[in-house]
Amino acid sequence: MNLIFDFLFGQYSAYDTLDIVLELLASVLAIASVVYSKRNNILVFPTGMICTAIFVYLLLKWGLLGDMMINGYYFVMSIYGWYIWTRKVGDKQVTSISKTTTKEHKISIVIFVSTFVFVWIVYAIFDKFNHWTAYIDTFTTAIFFVGMWLMAKRKIENWIYWIVGDIITVPLYFYKGLTFSSFLYFALTIIAIFGYLEWKKLLHKPQVTA
Repeated sequence: MNLIFDFLFGQYSAYDTLDIVLELLASVLAIASVVYSKRNNILVFPTGMICTAIFVYLLLKWGLLGDMMINGYYFVMSIYGWYIWTRKVGDKQVTSISKTTTKEHKISIVIFVSTFVFVWIVYAIFDKFNHWTAYIDTFTTAIFFVGMWLMAKRKIENWIYWIVGDIITVPLYFYKGLTFSSFLYFALTIIAIFGYLEWKKLLHKPQVTA
């Protein structure tokens, strides 16, 4: 039993207690944020902002630049999404869940490619391409950037990007030694699947943000 525990959590013996507590807190808030998103609830944004602020601090400290940039972007897009979700479209209705348009698909491609190139340049400048995981980081960062933009726009396809990115991140974080975060992304994968199914039911119904 001790061998299993050491295998899963042994890397935390070198971490500050505060950092472990912060990672756990951020993980709980991340799950809460995705659950609120699944329920089409505006609280997705304040919980997400606190979570991402904590992760920006931790990931910067741990030198995970790609992951840090993802969370910094989440924070900014949460502000934008909060505005979009509460903006009145008609006299009574806020921005509704909808499908991504052809134009938005093209913008998504631009965001993906631009993010991939930007993160690649940052990693090259800071000499972070010293391990194969860095190359995966550039890819997942681009995926999550598109997913967050689509979520802020309240597009149902955002869940597909989250699911793909989460599935890749689960083993990646475990390999990096971030066991709690690996478990977190596993939970987020499950929630994202149910989130997609829930939003699909709401797609053509009148919606009011909770």
